[in-house]
Amino acid sequence: MGFFTARVTCCRYRVTGRSLSAFHPEHVEKLAHNAIGKQRIMAADGSQVGWIAGDHILDTKFDFAKNIVHDSLQFALRIDQQKVPGDLLRAYTQVELEELAASHPSGIPSGRQRREARMLAKERLENEAKDGRYLRRKAIPLLWDAPSGELIVGTTAASALDRLHPLFKQTFDRGLDPLGAGKQAILIAEATHQTRGVDDATPTVFVPSQTPSVVWTPDENNRDFLGNEFLLWLWFTLENDGDTIALGDKSEVAVMLARTLVLECPRGQTGRESISSEGPTKLPEALRAIQAGKLPRKAGLTLVRHDNQYEFTLHAETLAVTGAKLPAPEAEDDRARQEERVSQLRGLLETLDLLYAAFLERRLGDAWTKEAARMKKWLAR
Repeated sequence: MGFFTARVTCCRYRVTGRSLSAFHPEHVEKLAHNAIGKQRIMAADGSQVGWIAGDHILDTKFDFAKNIVHDSLQFALRIDQQKVPGDLLRAYTQVELEELAASHPSGIPSGRQRREARMLAKERLENEAKDGRYLRRKAIPLLWDAPSGELIVGTTAASALDRLHPLFKQTFDRGLDPLGAGKQAILIAEATHQTRGVDDATPTVFVPSQTPSVVWTPDENNRDFLGNEFLLWLWFTLENDGDTIALGDKSEVAVMLARTLVLECPRGQTGRESISSEGPTKLPEALRAIQAGKLPRKAGLTLVRHDNQYEFTLHAETLAVTGAKLPAPEAEDDRARQEERVSQLRGLLETLDLLYAAFLERRLGDAWTKEAARMKKWLAR
């Protein structure tokens, strides 16, 4: 299954409705009932979606023992789409056009003949597609985690996520709320009684050239800009206060910014800058970018907590994780390795949440005025 091998890419959703303490055979039966191929009607674009059991892209053999691992429901979303080659459509159109133009007195095809040639070419490709030669299958791993009440989705592609929502609702009669930086801030603030801080939060102006607005979060009720400020705060903290940050559970995490850094102008005027380096924040062009008012939108992070090291790229507004390298499982038995892998994924997400909460403790309280002043002085040096 997708989360049990290689690197992990995921975004997170909160599953609405009553929380679950455990999964039961009925959940697996619902997946089987909505497996790929069970749908009678395809989408307007000829695509189909459905669940698969996850062992491979054709696996529809759902089983309680296989799909329930360590209090989590493991399965995958499969999307089948017809991908007709564009160059073949153009070639067929040209062939049809040449035949139609031959009957024209001037030998030059008319506008009507051009339209007819394209229609004939499409019909020819549709007939060829009936045997499945142009069918493209894609599987997206999913993990519904009972303890956290979250659905972890193994992609960040908006087109795939749009197909996930209606099928999940149809199968389990539950909705999905994306856990971006703003939504996570609300949930963390509810636990720490700082919801007023989230409601009142507006983008911090760190340099004179900035404005208190962010073009990628135009909705005035959206608080995802807190993710951009989180990455900038991490950068500032690592340079000025050391690479170890105390967390709310009394543990500590060592943090390093590495490999990649993407910065963008929040006004949408001076564009985007992408930097790849072992230490991107140490490069002069990175410092010049934030001094010019750009904010981090994506950064490579290495976190070490409880002797476990996690390497990944974090997307600021969505808090999505891409290319995460987890500690190698030590168990020899396959089932034990799967359970260990689920624990490692939970450890990564827990560490990230605690680190974000450490930032929010400052950002949503009275201490932010002083912290922001330090950051402004750092940028103006």
